[in-house]
Amino acid sequence: MLYYLGLFIEPKISAFNVLTYYPVRTGGAAVTAFLVSLIIGPTVIRLLRSLKIGQYIKKEHVADLHALHKNKAGTPTMGGALIVLAALIALVLWGRFENRLLLLALATVILLGAVGFLDDFVKLRRKHNQGLSAKAKFLGQIVVGIFLGVYLTYNPIAYSATYVALDDVDWDKFIPALQQNVTSPDTAAKRCVAMLPESKRAIVDAAPRGGPWSGDTRRDVLAGFRDLIDDRRLYDADLWSNANLSDEALDFAAAGVAALSDRELRRFNRLLIETAFPDIVETSVPDIHTKVEVPFLKMVLIPFGILYVLFVLTIIVGASNAVNLTDGLDGLAIGASIISLLTYTGIAYVISRANWSEYLLLIYVPEASELTVFGGAMLGAGLGFLWFNCHPAEVFMGDTGSLALGGALGAMAILTKQELLLVIVGGLFVIEASSVMIQVASFKTRGKRVFRMAPLHHHFELLGWNETKVVTRFLIVALIFALMSLATLKFR
Repeated sequence: MLYYLGLFIEPKISAFNVLTYYPVRTGGAAVTAFLVSLIIGPTVIRLLRSLKIGQYIKKEHVADLHALHKNKAGTPTMGGALIVLAALIALVLWGRFENRLLLLALATVILLGAVGFLDDFVKLRRKHNQGLSAKAKFLGQIVVGIFLGVYLTYNPIAYSATYVALDDVDWDKFIPALQQNVTSPDTAAKRCVAMLPESKRAIVDAAPRGGPWSGDTRRDVLAGFRDLIDDRRLYDADLWSNANLSDEALDFAAAGVAALSDRELRRFNRLLIETAFPDIVETSVPDIHTKVEVPFLKMVLIPFGILYVLFVLTIIVGASNAVNLTDGLDGLAIGASIISLLTYTGIAYVISRANWSEYLLLIYVPEASELTVFGGAMLGAGLGFLWFNCHPAEVFMGDTGSLALGGALGAMAILTKQELLLVIVGGLFVIEASSVMIQVASFKTRGKRVFRMAPLHHHFELLGWNETKVVTRFLIVALIFALMSLATLKFR
């Protein structure tokens, strides 16, 4: 809303242009969501308490753990609705809803939050900790994951290179090739040179034969080719008919230059430049939207193709369940989620900028800048919820909150094209979920438990750590994982 207000008023009062800036809207969304949580939080808690929507604590098999947590019986749950509501209000005010990544992330949160809400509701109706059946909950998560995976597989959010970077060029061959093609017969390479801006052609002519070429010369020449990327006159059917165009380029040519969008044109022209200067301009990666970057390695991509749908499904189901399993102590799940969301909010800003993503060798996602606003809203809502969820908690998030937060993390990992990095960003969640899998596998195969209880935070409680100590130390671990993940952006 405020973004559009800024666009409307800015021609008359230029200061209102700040309402369109991503950092301003991200901060605004965070503060708004936090304040909304503080303002409506007490009312929501009173409502949940009056409806007797409280947590049930069962003694079951672990008497020691029951003794530690029995005082929490009756604490209002389903507080995750507060997180979703506060974030939604903030996004209505600060978001730009024609951005499809924002809509996808928000839809993931709302849909998984709805699955969690149904689970919490069934628990309350039964007055038992057993809500939806595992199959029913899993089915809901699968539906959301498949929806997101199918959309992203057939509607790319990340595009193969649409520009020419410094590292894409073999400079020992490039400028000599440009100088040679100034006077060569009509070829694809000569057309590229001829269509460079006159000032850039002059730089090519003036460059010393045989080198060396200064950094300024290289950047100036590259700037000319970046102008060429946006030129609809580069392709000439007669001239390029004998060129060895890739299948992707031929598809663009068949569609006709006039019919191409600006993004498609830039991709097409990049392919033409690669064809004009083979073995000089690096061949860019096709279908990058279904490939996954490997942390620590320079542009090592795992191709999934149609299986990317299953990969997205795995992330959504895994992330939402991991946060759900971590939600067992006051402030633990929400604190770790805040740390992870903050990390991905920063990553979203970086990969939405062509120059930064190019420098760090990350996949460029031009629409991801709006994910910073989404991340800000979720951060503010999370901090507001933590205000009431810190020990001793006045409200629990329930599955409504844990599944929604897990969905937010999974969606941000997928939509920023840093899917595998989630294993490090959310390292604490991975450890918690792994402890459950190890415990179950060990008990089924050996009849013995590895931990005194799983998830892992309960193991340490039973070792004698008090709840505050467990939460504090686990959040320190979560912060270390987040810092490690940011370090990987440069280790390539």
